[in-house]
Amino acid sequence: MQVILKRDVNKIGSAGDLLEVSDGYARNFLLPRGLAEEATTGKIADMKTRQQNRKAKEEKEKLASEEVKKKLQDRLIRVEAIGGENGKLFGSVTAAQIAEAIEAQFGIRIDKKNIRLPDPVRQPGNHALSIRLHAGVQAGMILSVEIRGAENRNP
Repeated sequence: MQVILKRDVNKIGSAGDLLEVSDGYARNFLLPRGLAEEATTGKIADMKTRQQNRKAKEEKEKLASEEVKKKLQDRLIRVEAIGGENGKLFGSVTAAQIAEAIEAQFGIRIDKKNIRLPDPVRQPGNHALSIRLHAGVQAGMILSVEIRGAENRNP
């Protein structure tokens, strides 16, 4: 019997897969639990249409990510952090601060979870980082950290 999986099933397949399974497995396990539906001609055509739409949307997102990459690749981001007289930062520069700086300086909103730093930034100077824009699309940037004295800190 042919079925279309509605959800991921361990060791069988993932949602949206068209599978050939035994009649008993389909009738006694997959269909009653709502994990799959019987594959009719109309449902197969509908599934293929959804897959094509998903691929088109994915391609559109990837092209948009490539455009953003062109704007950000090898650019310098400036971030001011509070530090002491000895040239060290109080704490470290976070991904959220970097995301805010990118939005302020370039007008592009980046999720802080997509910012990859090789090491925590605890020293002033230039640091390399990468930003994951899409699956397979990453932009490399340079973070410039400058110290703002603790005496200028706003309470």
